[in-house]
Amino acid sequence: MLVLLAFIIVFHITSAALLFIATLDNAWWVGEGFYADVWKICINSTNCTEISDAFLDYSTMQAVQATMILSTILCCIAFLIFLLQLFRLKQGERFVLTSIIQLLSCLSVVIAASIYTDRRQELHSQNQNFYALTSEGTYGYSFILAWVAFAFTFISGLMYLILRKRK
Repeated sequence: MLVLLAFIIVFHITSAALLFIATLDNAWWVGEGFYADVWKICINSTNCTEISDAFLDYSTMQAVQATMILSTILCCIAFLIFLLQLFRLKQGERFVLTSIIQLLSCLSVVIAASIYTDRRQELHSQNQNFYALTSEGTYGYSFILAWVAFAFTFISGLMYLILRKRK
């Protein structure tokens, strides 16, 4: 049981780390000489422009930013509640509250990644003088980490739902 508990804790911490990296790092859309994320766009690592309300579809990027932050916060809250429930639940009870919060984190990250996937073309091609260089690129590792974090938080949420407190 101790090995299972250690695996669950490491798996959850890994999920949270993936969410932090995906939210904060500048590699959602990358190409030759530029990289972009949900916060800013940099060309040649020197010319960085923050995404602000000057962009036509700023509300969409705000939705991506908000849901990624929400997923990270919910994942951390789920971990803290798991630790509290670990010592407070009676034997045989399930970690339902932890599971619900972790599945909400999963839902938030899939919403953010889906919005970014759907709107990427419009988000990176509206300002012709700045985004002309960024139209040819690929999804970066932070974007991929967001999808991996989705899978991890989903699996973690299901584990908590199935898991019963045993001796």
